[in-house]
Amino acid sequence: MKKRESNEDNVILFPGLEKRLLEKGLDYLKQRKYRDAIQFLEQALEHDPENSDVYVGLALSNYEAGNTHQAKEIVAEMLRSGLGDYIQVIDMYLMILVQLNEYKEVVATIEALLEEREIPADKHEHFITMLEFGKRMLNGETEMETIESFEEEPEEEELNLFDYKSPNDQVMVAAELAKVNIRPYIEKIKEYVVSGEGHPFLKTMLLNILKEQEYAEETLVRKFDWEESFNPAGIPELKEYIENSGVIQLLSREIENDDPVLFENVQRLVERYLFLVYPFELPIGQPSAWAAACHFTANEYYGFEDSLESFAEIYHSDAEAAEQVLDFIRKLEEISYPII
Repeated sequence: MKKRESNEDNVILFPGLEKRLLEKGLDYLKQRKYRDAIQFLEQALEHDPENSDVYVGLALSNYEAGNTHQAKEIVAEMLRSGLGDYIQVIDMYLMILVQLNEYKEVVATIEALLEEREIPADKHEHFITMLEFGKRMLNGETEMETIESFEEEPEEEELNLFDYKSPNDQVMVAAELAKVNIRPYIEKIKEYVVSGEGHPFLKTMLLNILKEQEYAEETLVRKFDWEESFNPAGIPELKEYIENSGVIQLLSREIENDDPVLFENVQRLVERYLFLVYPFELPIGQPSAWAAACHFTANEYYGFEDSLESFAEIYHSDAEAAEQVLDFIRKLEEISYPII
């Protein structure tokens, strides 16, 4: 069997090495060992710099590890290099932009697509919806202004929220509902947010829509093993809710000055976890236990093996409480997200 030699440092490259590195990286990605996944996929990219599967794996691994900006750059490079299915890559890029709240770029990207007439007919409505959603978020348009721009509303019975299984589809249906008067769909929404089958990601988005439209009736919400009634008009904004938890402030004091990149990555993890928990108060552990568990999780993604107890000590948390929060975080990580 003939071996290939690279021109760099006379490294011997065995046939099929690129494929094995890719498979290994994707295997680690499935195991949620993102640090290892990134390491193998970056090696695969060095040997096969035009493999779109490697780029997708790297984007997902970085995204899941909290490196959202890095994931954005990887997908942007795919677009610049023409790698992968153009529309699928654009879709992934837009979903990352939504997660980063970069709605100006969302709007600019889709408008450029429309000008280039690059959108297939079966995807046209999808991107128009994304465009309207981006413009609304960018302009801070009030709900009543939005409602007035729609003359007709679909019949209530047409909406079945349980049909939307994909997180990307859930983003889209939420974007559609945000454009219209939500009152005709109240019973459908209430049925979803109290159901054990409803996805916590979509439940959070629906509750935000109810809040935006100042719906003030008590609404029963079930997430995980918790159940509580909320007045949507009275719950805090999602950003305020995350800030009020106190977790990010604790992390900032310990990390931000010494390692701002790590702090940004841990902050993204906290935001993702609390997005799913919203609007419940931290049901497990105190902010110190959450800070310890989130810092430990980010550290683990980077391949370090410091004990959870050491982080509990840093944040003055009970070690057992930190362990309970970490167990809960493991469950949150099993929940699919849009990229996403």
